[in-house]
Amino acid sequence: MVNKIFCATKNGIGGSIVEVQAMFVRALPAFVITGLANNSIQESKQRIQSALHHIGFNFPPLKIAINLAPADLAKSGSHFDLPIALLIALQKQEATPQEWFAFGELGLDGSLTYNDNIYPLLLEVSLRHPNAKVLLPKKGQELFCHIPNLQLFYANTLQEALDIIKNPESIQILKPKNLQFNTIDIDQKTYYYVRDFVLNFSEVKGQEIAKRAALIAASGFHNIIFEGSPGCGKSMIAKRLRFILPPMSLEEIIECVKFQALSSQALSYMPLRPFRSPHQSASKSSILGSATQNEAKPGEVALAHNGILFFDELPHFSREVLESLREPLENNELVVSRVHSKITYPTAFLLIGAQNPCLCGNLLSTTKECRCTQKEIDSYKSRLSEPFLDRIDIFVQMQENEHNAKSSLDSAQMQDIVFSVFKAQKSRKQSTFNGKLSEREIEQFCILDEPSLTLLHQATQRFNLSHRSIQKLKKLARTIADIEGVPNITKKHLLEALSYRRIS
Repeated sequence: MVNKIFCATKNGIGGSIVEVQAMFVRALPAFVITGLANNSIQESKQRIQSALHHIGFNFPPLKIAINLAPADLAKSGSHFDLPIALLIALQKQEATPQEWFAFGELGLDGSLTYNDNIYPLLLEVSLRHPNAKVLLPKKGQELFCHIPNLQLFYANTLQEALDIIKNPESIQILKPKNLQFNTIDIDQKTYYYVRDFVLNFSEVKGQEIAKRAALIAASGFHNIIFEGSPGCGKSMIAKRLRFILPPMSLEEIIECVKFQALSSQALSYMPLRPFRSPHQSASKSSILGSATQNEAKPGEVALAHNGILFFDELPHFSREVLESLREPLENNELVVSRVHSKITYPTAFLLIGAQNPCLCGNLLSTTKECRCTQKEIDSYKSRLSEPFLDRIDIFVQMQENEHNAKSSLDSAQMQDIVFSVFKAQKSRKQSTFNGKLSEREIEQFCILDEPSLTLLHQATQRFNLSHRSIQKLKKLARTIADIEGVPNITKKHLLEALSYRRIS
């Protein structure tokens, strides 16, 4: 008789369900694993044999055949140790696992070990097999306990796992835990946030226009570029934006942890949106990510999903990298195609760019003299193409540092405003932020009155605005109206949105 337990293997940024089958065959004693298993699985034979001997299991003089189905899918990962060992140990017993999933690496003494590859696979099981029974290493309980739609069982050793399989009714199923953070409830859905401002906007003196633009960008997830002299506060504002962003749903937090696992980062549940700031020397692959036949490596654009991607010294990034951002900025996803694989990464991030007005940085200064020639200035500005700049919602020229300037808003006040905008977006039944609305959603949520339509028509003719620019103006005006607490977009909101357009 063939027994089976389910497991999963990495496939792109998700996973594929694998059926682990076992059978004892009358033949010369052997232990074979078939089904395109890589070295990490083939090496499991020694770990499994030692762990089974440790619990008193005697291998019969038979051939043990293990098959990983589907056989044409490449499998990898030491987490296949547990399901294989369970099937061998249960082969001669009456107890047979029914619709169980098992994940875990075995030690030689039969102990169960957690590894980060398990987490993204569990999310796949949660989506495809809701309410499935899953056996996991207890060492990963604090991480796994928040995953919804699964019946989770935990064990420290192979023997404990066997006892659970034989008698699952005797074990209390642990329900998913709630995260211990501040929450707000909107339309019967819980969102999490932190109120600890490690970097506070109260430390930014002056720069009221830039802070207003930053508030709008955070409220609606609008792409923004800060331009100004060195030391005027561009990076300072960008780094503080992370702490006032909208709250996160449990699904968004879980997705962040999933990308942390895929990129071999330390895993933690924190309702703080990701902030990625690659250096200007970063390669195209490190920014966009890579894809091989068996493994996906997300780049910075995927790791910044639902958060911020900050490019300091924006024009100094390679032209190839900047132009490759056009697709993820427009479609909120990136398709990485290779000969043997095609992987889609979600890329709904807020792009923040910081740049000097020229190579020496003093072009806008009233106290320092610019040392650049006109040719150098034109060459510097031409590094950002028109199609790339057309995907930027807000362009801000920073003021010079003011003496005795004071701060008007701190991060707590700005976060309150961002949250009020977030509630307004959810009350309209928007599925996403204003800055990420689709064409159809713009027509539904960004309705202009007659004076605003007239103004938009005049601006289109005067500034030769593209269709994309017009749609971005509408989305920006929608966010400004939300900040003001007004349900309808008026001429005042559209005028402010126009003031943030790039001056050619």
